[in-house]
Amino acid sequence: MSSSAAPVSGGPSGDSSADSSADPSGDPCAGPSRGLWSVDEHLDDILAAVSPLEPIELQLPDAQGCVLVEDVTVPVSLPPFDNSSMDGYAVRVADVAGATEEFPAVLTVIGDVAAGAGGLPEVGPGEAARIMTGAPLPPGAEAVVPVEWTDGGTGGGAASGMRAASAAPEGAGGEVRVHRAAEARAHVRAKGSDVQAGDLALEAGTVLGPPQIGLLAAIGRATVRVRPRPRVVVLSTGSELAQPGEELGEGRIYDSNSFALAAAARDAGAIAYRVGAVTDDAETLRATIEDQLIRADLLVTTGGVSVGAYDVVKETLSADGRVDFRKLAMQPGKPQGFGTIGPEHTPLLALPGNPVSSYVSFELFVRPAIRALMGLQDLHRPRVRAVLEADKALSSPAGRRQFLRGTYDAESGTVTPVGGAGSHLIAALAHANALLVVPEEATEVEPGRELDVVLLG
Repeated sequence: MSSSAAPVSGGPSGDSSADSSADPSGDPCAGPSRGLWSVDEHLDDILAAVSPLEPIELQLPDAQGCVLVEDVTVPVSLPPFDNSSMDGYAVRVADVAGATEEFPAVLTVIGDVAAGAGGLPEVGPGEAARIMTGAPLPPGAEAVVPVEWTDGGTGGGAASGMRAASAAPEGAGGEVRVHRAAEARAHVRAKGSDVQAGDLALEAGTVLGPPQIGLLAAIGRATVRVRPRPRVVVLSTGSELAQPGEELGEGRIYDSNSFALAAAARDAGAIAYRVGAVTDDAETLRATIEDQLIRADLLVTTGGVSVGAYDVVKETLSADGRVDFRKLAMQPGKPQGFGTIGPEHTPLLALPGNPVSSYVSFELFVRPAIRALMGLQDLHRPRVRAVLEADKALSSPAGRRQFLRGTYDAESGTVTPVGGAGSHLIAALAHANALLVVPEEATEVEPGRELDVVLLG
């Protein structure tokens, strides 16, 4: 189920690892020509290397969350026959015309019509058939009167319901008093009133959720041709990482990235596999990645992509030349890695290790890649324009596109920053529903200014 991926381009300049310090002027606005990739260039490079997964035929229970690759037409009308929308009595309109509680219409009950019934009785003048919700309208009948409009065949006042057929088989015979008139086709679901045979049920590109699965089942489809949900393997790196529930030793922190990003992958539509944190050892990391390739359409790592002596992801994956490590003109998330790995050229995105950096990077780069693998056209989170609501101006580094956590209020059209700019401040991220986007050319944003906002929820 692996996707096909083209080799990565190698970057907008000859040295993708160079940073602004390589520029003699020390210009903090150093752009792609000096070694920094823009956010858009990095994303374009990823999407150029990711192809939609090959379609497969799946049973309906397995197709949830997948994307249709063909139009589905309706083979049989829904409902396939006229049927009752109420529990009551199938009647002829003329027989109940003018019926009131004081002067009810008295009809002879000729039998029961249950859902799924065949061999239907014919309703003649002065007759009625007891009918259940979903049961086919018997010949001769023109409308259904709810049981609450009758005495239920008891000879008493208005009925509140029917007695079970097994407990009162005599209910299928005798007489029923109808207390109200009914118009033609009252409480009758017409054949084809939902969809007609030959109608388009679902079009290619539809993501199959519960209602779509229900429709496919209703029109008799047992299988459907789809692009499968991508299998995404997420692993964190770092000898300092402990798993939640373990005792936290000196100098260690809990691994949050793999949990957050696995959840984000599922939210994007993928099947996510979370791998426990890998220590800062190149051979261990290489072996772990090789073990995971068999179940991966996309690999995501976090940590070890910067310039430190223990940045094991960069050390390990740079060796084969198919994973490129680069610096982006963005904050947070400047160090990034992208390439392919293994015999199937499985795409791999190496994200920074700080929690906010890794999550922002996921939203900007991994989520679109997942949706591209699914064959979707809409790859990105929704964006809106919103007015900045803050106590003071926001500062932003020159030449960097900054992504700040915020809360967006759709009613007022405003967005408010949450927490500081630090890439380790995960608590603020948990209370944000949006990312404020400060463009590269802005170094200060005053309250009241409009900004692009990426909606996260």
